[in-house]
Amino acid sequence: MDARFTDEQEEIRRTLRDLLDKRCGPQELRAAVDTPAGHDRALWTALAGHLGLPGLALPETCGGVGGTVTEMALACEETGRALAPTPLLATAVLAAPLLLALGTGAQRAGLLPRIASGGLTAALAVPGPALATALTLTGHDRRGQWAGGGRAGGVQARRAEDGWQVYGQVDQVLDGHSAELLVVAAHTGGFARSRVLLFLVRGDAAGLTRVRRTALDATRPQGRIQLRDVPAELLGDEAADALSALARLGGTAAACLAAEAVGAAGRVLERTVAYVGQREQFGRPVGSFQAVKHRLADAYVQVQAARSAAYYAAWAAAAPAPGAETAGSLALAQAFEALRRAAAEGIQLHGGIGFTWEHEAHLYFKRAAGDELLFGPVHRLRAHAADAAHVFEEAGT
Repeated sequence: MDARFTDEQEEIRRTLRDLLDKRCGPQELRAAVDTPAGHDRALWTALAGHLGLPGLALPETCGGVGGTVTEMALACEETGRALAPTPLLATAVLAAPLLLALGTGAQRAGLLPRIASGGLTAALAVPGPALATALTLTGHDRRGQWAGGGRAGGVQARRAEDGWQVYGQVDQVLDGHSAELLVVAAHTGGFARSRVLLFLVRGDAAGLTRVRRTALDATRPQGRIQLRDVPAELLGDEAADALSALARLGGTAAACLAAEAVGAAGRVLERTVAYVGQREQFGRPVGSFQAVKHRLADAYVQVQAARSAAYYAAWAAAAPAPGAETAGSLALAQAFEALRRAAAEGIQLHGGIGFTWEHEAHLYFKRAAGDELLFGPVHRLRAHAADAAHVFEEAGT
């Protein structure tokens, strides 16, 4: 394994960081999260038009750049560093790979070039608080019971005269209130022989009601969607194995999420180190006290270890390599812990200003807590990885 990044990969990182430093400062960030969409559309247009970010991991035949999970993870590290409120995660990391893996030729040709150009945003709607389970990050449900069943919770699909209709509700959909295309997981075939399939729902479809939710992490907007016999198009065909596609997506998503969390952790740690070097107490900088040095050194080691794990998870998902099925969950757990630690130290070592709404420290802490609620918790990520690797099974059993 060659752990060095190529010149092209380093250029992606540098160019994206320069753009975000200019276009996504603290004031721009707060203004963006207060908009109805929850993100800066002008910034998204710049990221798509100048850098081709939505199509970074899509093949050139679909209008993309032709990169891999590694390039997308590097991009997510930079967007996480700035807490950039963009639909990158929902569109390019969660929805686009499913369209590429399962879509028919017509669906791929009609949707993926628009996603790659930034002209179409998409979101993955998984019923209930089960996104981590659907992506097999914290468990493996071979029957897809997390998808629920219509009025009992979740989404049910049934045939109609001119195609399919979906009925139900999904409460936590990343960018679900603003995405122009929804990829909805739904039960079909009745409860006796039910199975999970994925359906495409237009954002302006009749019977679809969407509202933005108040989320813990305002930089990661969520929507609640209600589907009342909404016309839908089956993604791929009925022979498509949606559960396996979601499971494969889990490794990619985990690597990108881990890189994003590492980027945020590294940034808040940088800000904290700079602050304690300037703030004085008892006539000397706070950062000169040994106890403070120890705390920051421990946080730094944890962030660097998490960064290495995230890079390996991205490489393993792109290869794919042995252990790729557990590398993502383990990297994600380590990155979440590193971000939580760095954000907590940042708040404490900033002193009184770190607890104020006006300072940015709380945004990083909320990102840590919000991501763990959506894709964790940490102990379940590690437990699932241990089960997948048969760590605790006795020899010969």
